[in-house]
Amino acid sequence: GYALTRLDKRVLLVDADIGLANLDVILGLSPRYNLQHVLSGERPIGEVVITTPEGMKILPASSGIQELTELTKSQKLYLLYELESLSRNIDMILIDTSAGISSNVMYFNLAAHEILMVVSPEPTSITDAYAMMKVLCLKYEENHFNLLVNGAQSAEEAKEVYNHISLVGQRFHHLSIDYWGYILRDEHVVKAVRQQKALIELYPEAAASACIFALAHKVCEHQRNAGARGAIRFFWHHFLENPESLPLSLSRL
Repeated sequence: GYALTRLDKRVLLVDADIGLANLDVILGLSPRYNLQHVLSGERPIGEVVITTPEGMKILPASSGIQELTELTKSQKLYLLYELESLSRNIDMILIDTSAGISSNVMYFNLAAHEILMVVSPEPTSITDAYAMMKVLCLKYEENHFNLLVNGAQSAEEAKEVYNHISLVGQRFHHLSIDYWGYILRDEHVVKAVRQQKALIELYPEAAASACIFALAHKVCEHQRNAGARGAIRFFWHHFLENPESLPLSLSRL
């Protein structure tokens, strides 16, 4: 997000680890409101979004609210509608989901125009990433993904991880997985987290920072698939299937 902002992109970062959010903690922020206030109708989304000194916008989520770990269909549609209203003044919305295959995670992945799987070289991470792609493919007919290897010891190790996942995905489920690069294992990442600052803000010359800037450039250069992929398609698909699930504010449109 910070790297894209420095490339003159208007960025909104959504903390979608709803119920166990920590993006504000990592960046040393103390938001007055969060996503819970939007979903309850207490505050409009424009009042909840905060802007960092660098110009990046953040939609903080709540932490320790068990009820939000599984959003209702009405809440999901309402949130998607609110995000669409913000997108008019935003170039890119980055949705940071939690790990796993919960209904919240599936929903945000299907609502996005592009899915970027972030996987580490550990066998458990590789297995989890493949399992998630398998579910999205078999249950939701999604077969295109992008992959980023995080915490790699080298470019060679990262490419080996990608080749393994891509080969298995293609062999068993005909998955199309594009390689979006890697983030090197770097002690500066831990230092930045402890200081509650963005890595590239504190250590712009670090090896991991260079990888992040390379990823940001790739995101800017990427040509999105032309089909009706993402939020608009997903919104109207559910509207036509379940019009009674729309919140009152939407059904009046």
